[in-house]
Amino acid sequence: MTATQSSSEAFEYKPVALNERITSDGSSRWPVEAGRYRLVVARACPWANRSVIVRRLLGLEPALSMGLAGPLHDERSWRFHLDPDNRDPVLGIEYLGEAYRKADPGFDAGITVPAVVEIATGKVVTNGFQQLTLDFSTQWTALHRDGAPDLYPVEHRAEIDEINQAVYEDVNIGVYKCGFTNSQEAYEQAYRALFARLDALSERLATQRFLVGDTITEADIRLWVTLVRFDAVYHGHFKCNRQKLTEMPVLWAYARDLFQTPGFGDTIDFEQIKQHYYGVHTDINPTRVVPLGPDVRNWLTPHGREALGGRPFGDGTPPGPPPEGERVPPIS
Repeated sequence: MTATQSSSEAFEYKPVALNERITSDGSSRWPVEAGRYRLVVARACPWANRSVIVRRLLGLEPALSMGLAGPLHDERSWRFHLDPDNRDPVLGIEYLGEAYRKADPGFDAGITVPAVVEIATGKVVTNGFQQLTLDFSTQWTALHRDGAPDLYPVEHRAEIDEINQAVYEDVNIGVYKCGFTNSQEAYEQAYRALFARLDALSERLATQRFLVGDTITEADIRLWVTLVRFDAVYHGHFKCNRQKLTEMPVLWAYARDLFQTPGFGDTIDFEQIKQHYYGVHTDINPTRVVPLGPDVRNWLTPHGREALGGRPFGDGTPPGPPPEGERVPPIS
């Protein structure tokens, strides 16, 4: 996605530019195929984090390799500066923008993660982050691991979609609306919408362990990737400072519950998250000084949410540990 300022100085997002789909039903020119594609993400990005979590929970690692862009980038796009020789070892590129321009030599829109790249051609197939994880659940089923959970159950899809839309507008991009606007009025409007939505979600989650039904769904994943970054970056960096997550008891317990669930906390690198937001958003943080806090050891404290019941993976099972090359530093 690409951030823009409108004439009213309110923050907006432009839609993604390469919004094709990879399907198993012949509805697109890109078929689901093991080993054909590479998912490019960054640990820092919440939109990319969603795809990492769903890929983990469904066990798609053997079928869909993953490239990791580093937390820092410049006007040339996300860069593979954590890899040897500063290049993705599979795609052989230094900047993700190279794969976008292979798909479209005149590409001049936002170069975003997640992006799925066809390995043989080096071309980006899609950066359609909203549909991508749903397709992982519904189109990639033949490649799911045994025991993969159903993250988008048919009987709950309408409710999941409704919650996802509200969370997207008020929370996922709500924090960005607070952080990037140049207008006091727009900031205050986004701030109030954000915390009104968080209050409503807190009330909902006070009596049920997960957002929809009694299992983890796509709705939980989409909310959680914002919550896990809240105190580290959004509270201060984006002026979302009515309360910290740790001061919202229900949401804090809910977020810790998921953090301690395989497939969630084991995708998070708090240092890369802070390096990205404080090091790249120079309009907001011109010094590029990265804060040392907060202390994140409290993410491992007991949450007590088991008392609400629920079955995190439904009839499925937890995923195994991440592949060796995809592990994040443990909290210490």
